[in-house]
Amino acid sequence: MTDNRIKAAVIGAFVADALSLGVHWVYNTGVIDKKLGRVEQYYDPLTSYHKGKKAGDFTHYGDQMLVLLESVSGGGGFDAHRFAELWRVFFADYGGYFDQATKTTLANMDAGKDLTDSASDSDDLAGASRLAALVSVYHDNVEQLVSAARAQTRITHNDDQGLLSADFFARSVFAVLGGQPPLAAVQATLDTHFSNSSIASLITMGLESRDRDTRETIAEFGQICSVEAGLPGAVHLISRYADDFKTAMVENVMAGGDSSARGMMAGMILGAAHGMEAIPQPWQVEMTASQRINAHLDHL
Repeated sequence: MTDNRIKAAVIGAFVADALSLGVHWVYNTGVIDKKLGRVEQYYDPLTSYHKGKKAGDFTHYGDQMLVLLESVSGGGGFDAHRFAELWRVFFADYGGYFDQATKTTLANMDAGKDLTDSASDSDDLAGASRLAALVSVYHDNVEQLVSAARAQTRITHNDDQGLLSADFFARSVFAVLGGQPPLAAVQATLDTHFSNSSIASLITMGLESRDRDTRETIAEFGQICSVEAGLPGAVHLISRYADDFKTAMVENVMAGGDSSARGMMAGMILGAAHGMEAIPQPWQVEMTASQRINAHLDHL
């Protein structure tokens, strides 16, 4: 394990979100082809969901992952109350998109519920997809990484499959950082911890699709935000492009829909596998928050 690959796991997830911004929640892939062609750079968003955002910015998923990174950087580790409080303050004057999970969680917090017990019951993959920020502090302890991944998810998304997804991807990235190739790590994690779980069939679907066309496969799985659609989509990307970070990220956004959540998971795993050299330099330096992210990682 090297600092380079630990950093790449985190940066890989962030660039996946930034690349997704331009076409996030564009479900008609013909529109992507017509408006932008092959998406290999950052673009202003095509939809009104992310009004005010500019090329290099994050969607609301990436913004929340940055809050999580700031919370662990400031405290030297994960603390659920600290993250929940920073998350709440962040959304107090946020100008970006508020999804239903965020609205519900904030309403529960405002109603007086404990900040760590205010989550929505959303089954979106988005809550789990923030976990890459935790790799920066728990890359050497899988149980701490899993515990923190589940806990940070549960701040906003208290859904069994979402929590299992956080657990699964945390164990998978840990295995990759330990030296296992991405495909072997995902398969081993399934076999040893999730073979009898409610997400086993979703993981298997992703693994078995590795020789298929990405756009067709993700359309079949579903382009939507749920774990049922996003988890097998992310596993497909990891499996099909196990040796090619850039192509995985580009094919992800070209498939449309909720490219951010599935891309963040795949970007984390493939970044961990191949290091910073695999992440295109323009994607690294043209992220709006690049300096902030690197400062937190250097601190950690």
